[in-house]
Amino acid sequence: METCTRGCSSAMRLCGKLNRLKTLEEDVMATSLKRCLSTVDLTLLGVGGMVGSGLYVLTGTVAKDTAGPAVVLSFLIAGVASLMAALCYAEFGARVPKTGSAYMFTYVSVGEIWAFLIGWNVILEYMIGGAAVARAWSGYLDSIFDHRIQNFTVSHVMRWDVPFLAHYPDMLAASILVVASFFISFGVRVSSWLNHIFSAVSMAVILFVLVFGFALADPQNWGAREGGFTPFGISGVLAGTATCFYAFVGFDVIAASSEEARDPQKAIPMATAISLGLAATAYVLVASVLTLMVPWHSLDPNSALADAFYRRGYSWAGFIVAVGSICAMNTVLLSNLFSLPRIVYAMAEDGLFFSVFSRVNPVTKVPVVAILVFGSLMALMALLFDLEALVQFLSIGTLLAYTFVAASIIVLRYQPERKSASDGGGQKTDASSSSGPITPSPGVTKATTPCAAPPATRQADETQTLTTPDGGELKEYESFSDKLQLVERDPSDGSGGGCDRRPPGHLKARWEPYLGRVLGHCEAGGVVPLAVTALMVSAVSLCAVLVFGSSPLQLPPWSFGLLVAIFSLTYLLSLALIWAHQQNLNLKTFQVPLVPFVPGASILLNLFLMLKLSPLTWIRFTVWVAIGLVVYFGYGIWHSKEGLRQQQHQGAEVVAARYVVLPGGSLVETVQSVQPEGQEHTHTHTHTPPATSPNDLAHTNR
Repeated sequence: METCTRGCSSAMRLCGKLNRLKTLEEDVMATSLKRCLSTVDLTLLGVGGMVGSGLYVLTGTVAKDTAGPAVVLSFLIAGVASLMAALCYAEFGARVPKTGSAYMFTYVSVGEIWAFLIGWNVILEYMIGGAAVARAWSGYLDSIFDHRIQNFTVSHVMRWDVPFLAHYPDMLAASILVVASFFISFGVRVSSWLNHIFSAVSMAVILFVLVFGFALADPQNWGAREGGFTPFGISGVLAGTATCFYAFVGFDVIAASSEEARDPQKAIPMATAISLGLAATAYVLVASVLTLMVPWHSLDPNSALADAFYRRGYSWAGFIVAVGSICAMNTVLLSNLFSLPRIVYAMAEDGLFFSVFSRVNPVTKVPVVAILVFGSLMALMALLFDLEALVQFLSIGTLLAYTFVAASIIVLRYQPERKSASDGGGQKTDASSSSGPITPSPGVTKATTPCAAPPATRQADETQTLTTPDGGELKEYESFSDKLQLVERDPSDGSGGGCDRRPPGHLKARWEPYLGRVLGHCEAGGVVPLAVTALMVSAVSLCAVLVFGSSPLQLPPWSFGLLVAIFSLTYLLSLALIWAHQQNLNLKTFQVPLVPFVPGASILLNLFLMLKLSPLTWIRFTVWVAIGLVVYFGYGIWHSKEGLRQQQHQGAEVVAARYVVLPGGSLVETVQSVQPEGQEHTHTHTHTPPATSPNDLAHTNR
């Protein structure tokens, strides 16, 4: 029995380590990086991350093979779907203006192990994305010179035939990555100005394509003679939407740059909305021009825009389009090389990754070591791997990050406000929790206020309000340890008032008669994480049935319909249960509207797209996650700064005072020692002073 108890205790401690949350300091604006990016800088970074080679290649591919002229609708729907994920990033970027993007957002709301895995996968996504764009950039430039660079490399350098590797080493792609890493290491201002230049040229070329293209437009190319506007039907539009969704991947560079923004609370949401709107407008208009200039079924998927101008007799315009394409690819390269080192820096700064990557150059104020090392690794991948093999592995990590960020928005929105570890009783930091879980001694009764939920739902670290016996004004009392607990009469006796607004995490007053008996004794904010877990499980199950139920599993119609109904109902009930709780509406920064419905829809869409990826992608994803777990359990869990902070707080005894106001107005006081979890309780001292009014409680118990 003792062995079993010890084993359970060890498992609980390990679980606590894996799920510990990052504690934010009181001054979240403090940073060793340089805050110099304006809203315009962030907007152009976002546009550069989204409007890249996809505008010149993806548009023609989807139009010819998937959706026809209805690719316009595919881009429009994909833009709206991407907006749901972008809003979640915007809220977190404004509330938690720290570098690290999805990794940081997950760390402050879900847990350490999940944050590490998100960061680990996003690192690979950026490396593969940058290498793939560099290969595409090299191939596009080489095609202008009639593939002379490729022919020279194959003839005079080397050639090999190895699975998953390129047929020849792409030295041009590797060189552009090394040069770009060198420029980015000079500082954020240099990176920003380079992005400004390439973005300006790219947007000028897009404007040229739109003006000249609409002048050459022929509405008959959308007519019945060419197959109509939707030759592939609604299914083609939806299939095109799934592909076009990846064109908008890249807006997270804005959130990743929040620690270098001058005013992140305002700049991050504005830059996210503006950049996504500009990108969606560019994709929709260019798709319209392309399919109006020439019939959709005659497009060249590899160079659709340049070929369209060539077929209309304006071959010189193809050179302008090539220049715009190369500049657009440069902006995507800069976006990847800008974001990747900052996520690595954030993980290293928290102790979860090797500390050498957290070093910041005192002059340029950027993590130079992370930039050069991971820029070199990206160049090595571009040198050796084939473009098709790289692209197959894209997107799964990004979609996983989108899913966790959306879930984190829901969890954090319904959490009660908690103090930062360094607050000292001052300002509350709602995006973090206390550095170590504190458990009161047995027998401590939690308090209620007239506007609060039942006694068991109150947090021990919240300031309580007391009503004087004669019905006077409400008074607040707080001990030196911020652990004062005041227990008054049950509000059911009629003295509690009738307030409707509850603290965050409690049931809304209108749902109390229906759900209060079942959920009334749960800890504040404790039901929502469970409901989010149920929502994600039901969403995964529903998407699995929709994706695999018909063809691979060949389920009977009645079974397919029953499973869809069950999982859909569970998904909707989970959303309803979350919505029945009170949100934290007192934030001064940007908030995602219609929570939990917008993040819930984003979760469902992201999981559906993940399950549509190839099995080979999932195998590679599993292998990469396994490598990440080795790194985390071999290094990260032992060097976590959050873990070290908790160890420093262990053994520190906190004194809690419990006051019970009796119906007659007398006061019963209990002074108890509250120990961190896992430590033994030391002593309890109880005494009953003379009848005292609450106005006499302005003393401190030590």
